[in-house]
Amino acid sequence: MLKLENITKKFQETTVLQNINLEIASGEIVSILGQSGSGKTTLLNLILGLEEPSGGEIFFNGSNITHTLMEKRPFNIVFQDYALFPNLTAYQNLTYGLRNKKECSTESEVDELIQLLDLEKHLNKPIHQLSGGQKQRVALGRTLVMKPQLLLLDEPLSALDGVIKESIKAKIQEIARKLHLTIVIVTHDPEEALTMSDKIVVLDEGKIAQCSSPIEIMSQASCNFVEEFIVNQLAIKQQNIQQIFQQSMKRAAS
Repeated sequence: MLKLENITKKFQETTVLQNINLEIASGEIVSILGQSGSGKTTLLNLILGLEEPSGGEIFFNGSNITHTLMEKRPFNIVFQDYALFPNLTAYQNLTYGLRNKKECSTESEVDELIQLLDLEKHLNKPIHQLSGGQKQRVALGRTLVMKPQLLLLDEPLSALDGVIKESIKAKIQEIARKLHLTIVIVTHDPEEALTMSDKIVVLDEGKIAQCSSPIEIMSQASCNFVEEFIVNQLAIKQQNIQQIFQQSMKRAAS
């Protein structure tokens, strides 16, 4: 569905991305995972059309879109801060894009989407009355009513905690399955990428360190960076949780 060939991006004399080759199939959830400064946001902007590559080409369904304007690409994005209109209700935000493109979704399709996102009880609320998880679902809905062929999510869970974070992860996966939607997620969180994605693109200093399934990354790390950044980090987290759990069990037994 989406193919990047030998993509390079330079800002003046600084090379931010180098020799990026990537293929994304229809219906896949793909995470672009990396530390701050790895080039993941630049890669997202190149796919979206906010930036043009310094070299290489981008193809969508076989057509070269390297120099296609952002508004001409059938993609849409949910930004990290949701970018909702504070003076509008949840429903008005969700249907905002349909003001000028009513043909994108019928009323019944909007209703189905509202049910899928569990927003029925919150439609008439102003944005400031919504929780973080509810705002995220409204932002997703506002994007999905426009029926993008590719959905881009910029750090979609960074502002969420605990149970809400897990419920949004599950909701994104459910939406991808039901709508057969292709999703690209930018994240710095290995756990987030591993638990949500069909495929993970690990970036290190502007290059792809590994592009594999979550299981392959955990069992066959391609280099020391992937081992340190993902596998060891999660192993330490697991040990800490097990230690706390064992201590709490001992305390309860005594």
